[in-house]
Amino acid sequence: MKNHIQEPIKKMSKIELITFDLDDTFWDIKDTIINAEKNSRKWIEGIIGEKVNWGTFEDFMRIRAELAKEDPSLEYDLGMLRKKIISHHTKQYFNNKKEFDAFVNDAYIFFLEERHKVNFYDDVLSVLEKLSTKYKLGVLTNGNADVNKLGIGHLFDFSISSIDVKSNKPDQGHFCRAREISKVNFEDTLHVGDHPINDVLGARKLGINALWFNLNDANWDLDENPPIQFKKWSEFTNILEKNYGN
Repeated sequence: MKNHIQEPIKKMSKIELITFDLDDTFWDIKDTIINAEKNSRKWIEGIIGEKVNWGTFEDFMRIRAELAKEDPSLEYDLGMLRKKIISHHTKQYFNNKKEFDAFVNDAYIFFLEERHKVNFYDDVLSVLEKLSTKYKLGVLTNGNADVNKLGIGHLFDFSISSIDVKSNKPDQGHFCRAREISKVNFEDTLHVGDHPINDVLGARKLGINALWFNLNDANWDLDENPPIQFKKWSEFTNILEKNYGN
């Protein structure tokens, strides 16, 4: 087995900007989506007045893949993807296109509201409150969560989703847009996220420092240079100061 050496500590000239992923970094996304899916299906069936054949999870993933193959923009436009999935399962219950389009839109809005019912990990909010007084803060997400709907928009200087840059991390779109908005160079930026590829490698590729939120103590096996990591948000401030303090 390889002996991994943790990423050498990089002392920034000064930290000006810290960017964050959202899903699975600030909260657990699996439970959130499961609940949103369950509640939105119940809502849809209540409107239609019939049970809908939703199929299995494998069916869901197959339909999603087929839709994205037909329209590659759905890889980053999760709102439109969700609407098309709703349409796929419910179009047989409508004859009037105008009524159907309105229904799909209402169903999507309901799902989106449910999707924003998240349970933040312990200490996330208190850490963000403190950081917001010292650094520029930004959000870089492949999802469609809205920090304003979550009640934390006031803590961030900007939020960038995949639809904004028409691509997903680890592509450079999110990171480059953050630099454009903040006017902060990559070397003075720190990105924090849970995904080894989308967040850590995506940032590193551009010379951005990265902290890995590793809640489940996963092994780093992508290269021989493991990133600095943490598993509890109560540890974040100390790790930040220790490794990146001025």
